[in-house]
Amino acid sequence: MHRHQLTDEQWSIVEPLIPKKHAHTGRPPVDPRQMLDGIMWILRTGAPWRDLPERFGPHQTVYDYYSHWRHDGVFDRVLQALQIRLDREGKIDWDLWCIDGSHVRAARCAAGAGKKVSGSTRTKASRRTTRWAAAAADSAASSTWSLTATALRWR
Repeated sequence: MHRHQLTDEQWSIVEPLIPKKHAHTGRPPVDPRQMLDGIMWILRTGAPWRDLPERFGPHQTVYDYYSHWRHDGVFDRVLQALQIRLDREGKIDWDLWCIDGSHVRAARCAAGAGKKVSGSTRTKASRRTTRWAAAAADSAASSTWSLTATALRWR
């Protein structure tokens, strides 16, 4: 058993809630447990779909299953069934129940890395650029903001 894969006990709980797909192409249908394990691997590791290990099958196929199941509400039904089971067993505290899976991915340049510039021609930053992030956030001047100004021509 590899990391991030469902145990037999976990699969026996979830299996009735996962729809069976019948292949229309003449090929045998893909194992839904393998697809769910692939989806769980991606969700737990945060890796891109292309980095999915080969043991889960083609990443496009796993993504297709994920997309269809998400659209059809399969994951909502699984979560609801697990909540009901945990509530029945007295293992869930509804005052503390919360799921937060949000994250924001910033661009490389937001972390201080330089922007990619094609060829040998480099562009200079505009001197007219004014950054007011700290002032807008009502914080004192610090190294997080800067002001760049140029003299204006008077007519």
